Formats: sequence, structure tokens, C-alpha cells
Amino acid sequence: MSIVADDKIKKTPADERLKKASVATTLLRRPELGAVAGLVLVTVFFLLTANPSMFTLAGIMNFMAPAAQLGILAIGASLLMIGGEYDLSIGSMVAFAGLVFGAALVVWQVPLSVAILIAILMAVVIGVVNSQIVIKTGLPSFIVTLAFLFILRGLTLVGLKWASGGATQLRGMKEAAAGSPLTSIFSGDAFQGLFAWLASNDLIAKFPNGTPQVSGIPVEILWFMVIALLATWVLLRTRFGNWIFAVGGDERAARKSGVPVVRVKTVLFIITALCATLVAVLTVLDAGSTDARRGFQKEFEAIIAAVIGGCLLTGGYGSAIGAFLGSIVFGMVLIGLTYTSIDQDWYLVFLGGMLLVAVMFNNVIRKRVTGER
Repeated sequence: MSIVADDKIKKTPADERLKKASVATTLLRRPELGAVAGLVLVTVFFLLTANPSMFTLAGIMNFMAPAAQLGILAIGASLLMIGGEYDLSIGSMVAFAGLVFGAALVVWQVPLSVAILIAILMAVVIGVVNSQIVIKTGLPSFIVTLAFLFILRGLTLVGLKWASGGATQLRGMKEAAAGSPLTSIFSGDAFQGLFAWLASNDLIAKFPNGTPQVSGIPVEILWFMVIALLATWVLLRTRFGNWIFAVGGDERAARKSGVPVVRVKTVLFIITALCATLVAVLTVLDAGSTDARRGFQKEFEAIIAAVIGGCLLTGGYGSAIGAFLGSIVFGMVLIGLTYTSIDQDWYLVFLGGMLLVAVMFNNVIRKRVTGER
């Protein structure tokens, strides 16, 4: 009997989940693959066609600054997309948050810390409203947030005319925020002392008078990196990250498994609104003003960057690091075209082309890895 039992045990097929995947298969399963490939191709392209100054320290800072602003939005959008929803209002949210923040500083003349808190509270309210309408009515988030795209943009126009006395631009933010200890956290360059030391020791380029050509790292780049690392940690190392993937993969199954679907979606909508608000604060303090077109079409660019980074339009799959890399690709192309003789209007062609290629690439890779037909 023992021999027969041993034979049966030997013939039992191994569980597929316990099979060790090859290195190639493991790499193909990573959602960041498309973004890495795109970043390599774009880098090679500009190495061959652009002025060499693009890849100096100053040139890198030039394209990383807009990449960081877009990337903060893209990371928030990617988390929401992994959770199976969209937010098409984040571009308009940047403009509306800029209005609220700017009005608090200039019109109400509150301290910078209070103005930031007011903008944050407003973002939380709008995130909750968006999520609750989607959850309670069952309407697609695409439609609900598309409506808020117009609502928030319209409120920004009306609010700016009220705050500025009839204009569509509000100024005076830099002067109002001057002297606050928080100013250096949300505007300007970080590590200026370090860069001055590097220049004095001829480790980086400097002007004839000895000052460094790059005075420091723009704070939006640091915010971008911190948010990307934090989002990646949440997705890969926390229970809430597992819930995000579960909700986006199969909401009904997640609900039956005890996942708090309503809470997860509400938090994700709040996160996207907070990301938009952070971008608004950074850009308003940097420019010293806000206007009605701030954040225009950024919702589409953020979603495209998330898709390039490996997020599926159907939810349940994606990566914050992928969105991070996808945003850098955008920044390189946007600024890199100025270092070439190519017309900058080709940037719009690039947006559409990259979206189409990324969706097709991710679809093909996913099917090959999972064996889908």
C-alpha cells in the first residue's frame, strides 16, 4: 500500500503557483517594461539629434521640472486607474486649487500654512464628492469626473474674476508668501549650499563669477521622487496596496473577500485631488500668480503617462514607478524638442502616438505572459 501511495504522490502535478518563473518571464510581467523601453528609445533619439547641452546638469533639470509636475499628477492617476477608476477633473482641479490657494493668500491674507490647509481641505471635499457620486449612483467615473472637469474650470473662471476684480489672472502670491518658513519647501531650489560647494571645487559647471550654473534641485523634483517612492511602497508593501489591486481587478470578488471597496475608492479619489492641489501650490508659488488655464489638458497627459507606465485601462494592474518613468519621457520630449530643429508642435503627435503604442505594447505583453488569447 505504501508503494502505491508513493506512486500516486509522485504522479500528482505540481501547483502552477509554485513553479519558478524564468528571469525573462519575471521581467515581462513587470508593468514598468514599456516605460523603461520608451525612456531608452527617447534618450537614444535625443542623444543622436539634440544639442549635447540637453544632457548637461542644467539641461537635465530643465526637462525634469515639467516632468515632475506632470508626474505627481500621473502617480495619483495611476493609483486610481489600478483601482479601476478614472479622474478626468485633475487638470481643472489644478486650476481650481490654485484659485483657492491664491485667494486665501492674496484676498483673505491668511498665512501660507493656513492657505495650504484650506486648499487641502477643499481637495478632500472634492475627492469625497467625486467618489460618492460614482459609488452611490453607479455611474462610470469617466462621466462623473468629465462633468467636474467643466464644473471646476467654470468655477475657476468665476472665482478669478471675483478675486481679481474682473481679470482671469490673480497675482501677488510670492509677495504674500514671503517670509514663511514653508516657502522653501514648496518653491525654489533645494541644496543650494551643496551646489555652491560643488561649483567652488569645479565639480559642476559655473559662471565666470563663480556661481553655479545650476543653483540647486527644484523642489518639485524632490516632491516627485518622494511621492513615487511612497506610492510604490504602498502598492507593494501594504495591505491597502493589495486592496487597490483587488478592487481594480474584480470589485465584486474583492467585496466578497472583505475588502472595504467604498473606503478604498474614496481614498484614491482624495489622493488624486491632493496630488492636483500639490501641483497647484508648487506652480502658483513658483510663478507668483494663477490663471484660468493652469493645468489645461493635464488630465489627459497624466493618464497617458500612467498608461505608458503600464497601467491597464481595465484596472487591476499598473505601477507608480512606471508612471514616474512615463512622466520623464514626456518631460524629455517636451523640452528636448527645443534642443533640436524639430517643430515643437510634434509634441502633440507624440502624445497620441505614445498612448496608442503603449496600449498595444502592454496588451501584447500581458497576453504572452498570461497565455490569454
